[in-house]
Amino acid sequence: MSSTDTFVANSERYAASFDKGDLPLPPGSHVAVVACMDARLNPYGVLGLSEGDAHVIRNAGGVVTDDVIRSLTISQRLLGTNEIILIHHTGCGMLTFHDDEVKAQIEADTGIRPPFALEAFPELEGDIRQSIARIKASPYIPVKDSIRGFIYEVETGRLVEVKDLSLARRPIPARPRRYVGAAAAPNRHRLRAVRPG
Repeated sequence: MSSTDTFVANSERYAASFDKGDLPLPPGSHVAVVACMDARLNPYGVLGLSEGDAHVIRNAGGVVTDDVIRSLTISQRLLGTNEIILIHHTGCGMLTFHDDEVKAQIEADTGIRPPFALEAFPELEGDIRQSIARIKASPYIPVKDSIRGFIYEVETGRLVEVKDLSLARRPIPARPRRYVGAAAAPNRHRLRAVRPG
């Protein structure tokens, strides 16, 4: 049985006791959450959310991309949210590689260089600041009074707020360059570009 088969079976048990079919479309808390897709981060558990409480938008790194701006625009303009929470986390895989290296590996494997940014970043707080700045700079998002950024500690389960949102350039600790590919030494997260089989 595949993992998908297991999850489908779980969904049948969920449906058997489901009693929330009358929830309204707009989220009850008027909050949109942008979080990393990392499997160790459970925004519902961390924030105490249930169905109908908030919009939860997830991607690799929890970075504010054009598509996140699209979702936040719909969330605010059509569905009434007025607060935004950003969640990054310790031990994020996006800290372990460089865009150009992975793009070069994919190009070597496929003959096509990805046109999109992978959005790797060297430092968590710095990317929270940049993400908030991107939201504030967007003309499409009307409500920007409550945008807060946090770092979830995967080691402790704690959520730590990033208070200093200044984008003033600050020193970033050097990190070892990790070359991605079959011949590279594996990094601690075992991240590598997957060659087509």
